[in-house]
Amino acid sequence: MNRFVLNETSYHGAGAIKAVPEEIRNRGFSKAFVASDPDLVKFGVAQKVTGLLEQAGIPYALYTDIKPNPTIENVRHGVAEFCASGADCIVAIGGGSSMDTAKAVGIIVANPEFEDVRSLEGVAPTKKPCVPIIAVPTTAGTAAEVTINYVITDVEKKRKFVCVDVHDIPVVAVVDPEMMSTMPASLTAATGMDALTHAIEGYITLGAWELSDMFHLKAIEIIARNLRGAVANTAEGREGMALGQYVAGMGFSNVGLGVDHSMAHTLSAYYDMPHGKACATLLPTVMEFNAPATGEKYREIARAMGVPGVDDMTQDEYRAAAVAAVRKLAEDVGIQCSLKGVVREEDLPQLALDAYNDACRPGNPRDVGVAEIEALYRSLME
Repeated sequence: MNRFVLNETSYHGAGAIKAVPEEIRNRGFSKAFVASDPDLVKFGVAQKVTGLLEQAGIPYALYTDIKPNPTIENVRHGVAEFCASGADCIVAIGGGSSMDTAKAVGIIVANPEFEDVRSLEGVAPTKKPCVPIIAVPTTAGTAAEVTINYVITDVEKKRKFVCVDVHDIPVVAVVDPEMMSTMPASLTAATGMDALTHAIEGYITLGAWELSDMFHLKAIEIIARNLRGAVANTAEGREGMALGQYVAGMGFSNVGLGVDHSMAHTLSAYYDMPHGKACATLLPTVMEFNAPATGEKYREIARAMGVPGVDDMTQDEYRAAAVAAVRKLAEDVGIQCSLKGVVREEDLPQLALDAYNDACRPGNPRDVGVAEIEALYRSLME
């Protein structure tokens, strides 16, 4: 039996944020808890939504104690602030960090028996849906607005942990490419490659099946066609990436990922490396490692990436072509697939062990142990 969980409602396209006040009214909410990171507030991006709330006469409390890799303390503080605010819904504005924080806050408020944030790791047996979330992404990558996953950093233990909970999915996703237009090129590239990693890992993960394959292959195609344009800040590229990353999220949220994400989580925890950049740096190397366990799937990845003549290629050729196309895209958007100068030799054993214990690793299509993970890290340090 396979299960698929998606938002109740989603809005797409330029100007979609106008639906936020309408959704709050129609659902009978009285006050919003707006979770957004400080930079989005500073540069007026969050104001595009809070301004609509003000025009509609909807009161809100603003919460900005959110970091790029949200911590246990950010969540604890958010729970206290929500409870003191008198709000009855959450509007999460931002990338994965804002939405992950909002999900954890919403889950704990609705399920106070999980007030120990660490207790949410893995598949937590929560009983109640989280505080209703309306998610407004400002990056085209994490797809947190349509997933049942969130990731929290345990600073004390130098690790990130993945939480999987059907009760945390936002009730409404508002995917407006105009909210993404102020992203700098480097962040656009990193989050876009994160979305591509979601699509590729979701397509080859052990849990993949026909329904998820449909989403992932289409996402690869859309991302490959639009990421370069999004980095150049074209309207077409932004709109394409807004859709592509969402489509990828519809798939991977329901079938899982693989060791690329496990290794990326660990890099972020140890070195505060942006998650999307970590995923992109690892992706071609991890694809090469996984190739023997993927059957004919790399042919379809190569086709979706726009590689011509794949039907005339041998298996080795189309596998190599798929990896080369991904590597070329990363290079074209300014991401170097190297960990030289990032990873410290003395950290490797623990890095590899933490990645092995990460919740995403069991979905990897090829069996991988601690030694293999350490070798993958090491190969990118040269």
